Amino acid sequence: MATGFSINEYPNVEQTYKDLRKLVSLPIRSIRKTEMENILQNYFEKKCSQSKAMITKASEYIPGGVQHNLSFNFPFPLVFTKAAGAYLYDLDGNKYIDFLQAGGPTVLGSNPTSVRKKVIELLDTTGPVTGLFHEYEYKLAEKIVELVPSVEMFRMLGSGTEACMASIRVARLATKKKNIVKMGGAYHGWSDQLAYGLRIPGTRHFEANGVPRSIFKYTQEFYPNDLNSLESVLKRNRFFGGTAAVLIEPVGPESGTRPLDLNFNKGVRELCNKYGALLIFDEVVTAFRIGLSGAQGYFGVDPDLTVFGKVVAGGYPSAGGLGGKKEYMKYVSAGLQTGTKKALIGGTMAANPLSSLAGYFTLCEMEKTKACETSGRAGDRLTKGLQKLIKKYDLPFVAFNQGSICHLETVGTMLLDINIKKFWTIKKTIAEAHKRKHAMEEMGAAYMSEGLVTLAGSRLYTSAADTDAVIDDALKRFDRVFQKVEGV
Repeated sequence: MATGFSINEYPNVEQTYKDLRKLVSLPIRSIRKTEMENILQNYFEKKCSQSKAMITKASEYIPGGVQHNLSFNFPFPLVFTKAAGAYLYDLDGNKYIDFLQAGGPTVLGSNPTSVRKKVIELLDTTGPVTGLFHEYEYKLAEKIVELVPSVEMFRMLGSGTEACMASIRVARLATKKKNIVKMGGAYHGWSDQLAYGLRIPGTRHFEANGVPRSIFKYTQEFYPNDLNSLESVLKRNRFFGGTAAVLIEPVGPESGTRPLDLNFNKGVRELCNKYGALLIFDEVVTAFRIGLSGAQGYFGVDPDLTVFGKVVAGGYPSAGGLGGKKEYMKYVSAGLQTGTKKALIGGTMAANPLSSLAGYFTLCEMEKTKACETSGRAGDRLTKGLQKLIKKYDLPFVAFNQGSICHLETVGTMLLDINIKKFWTIKKTIAEAHKRKHAMEEMGAAYMSEGLVTLAGSRLYTSAADTDAVIDDALKRFDRVFQKVEGV
């Protein structure tokens, strides 16, 4: 067992997929209709009325009423006014256990005092942004190079999406090749070229609304856990411009929703070496959550480039960055042009003093307190407890985790398969996905009514603020939700 990481025991991937396939083959089991009506009427309508009123008003000025996908919850988004450690508080005064943790960046827990004090000091002096160099740009970069063995240089950017965009531009410049191959089902931000094969492998351009199909001329996908699928794409690309890079999430698509075999990353590394492609790890979620050396440290695989986000700014904005070997990072150097062609990269707010300082002190605090290990133990306790509840109520649900990244699949929306060779089945599969997505949203609403905030009702991030008492309290709440499921 590797030490210093969030993952104490890697999930049994073969058994997990067996359980997930069974879940998807069965009829949907969601909240009983009468119970759902009760939740909507007696919790959301009565206890969240101020949130509803504000979201209604916001909808007049903001499309859909919210600015970020994570904010949307069925039947309407709630308005949160306070975050502290393991808890969130909404506009109506309701208290929640926070398993969203802002989508993953707050491994220490929300709004940690040690980091907040440093941020306030900075606001009293430099302010949040100057557009000029600040010492914490250097300190954060130095810290990341110290922690992540494959990273020799680091460039801060505004978001994970920007960092993914930068990574493929650098790869093309470095290799003089054209194609980018990504793992099907993975999310690498919303840029044109990477809005391909989203959520469900094989979907290709189906979800890329507003993007001309011609944009994807040099983008392909391969199936998770299938090295033969990857090699066949790499072989084909040799005759059509070559492969500049293979881009993957090292724990699997959508933060490990489809978990990868333990040695899969090593196989991808070997294929990249064989075909002269750069290996890019998208560690937006996993860097500093799986461990301070990232998922690459856990798996023992060195990528050529690493995409950072979320934890890199400690939960503060402008969280994005690209790291890698000097021979590749020279293509993102700032300043006047030299003999080396540079990737077109920018961002007024990138590497602002506030985000750089917050990221630096967050990493220092995580290192000092062993936050990765603590949050991982909380993830293990939560997952094992959920597995017991699933067994107790004889439900087809599947719970598994990669340390502090926990999955609770009740319908398996993203585990459906698209078979491009049987194109006539695709429409039916997508319709089934939408139906299962709504059932997942209802489960999320039921969790919320019990004071549990999750990511889309299927993913949970634990933090170092999640004590045994917090987790045990959460499991009692999950127990009450499971009692309301059809057939229980």
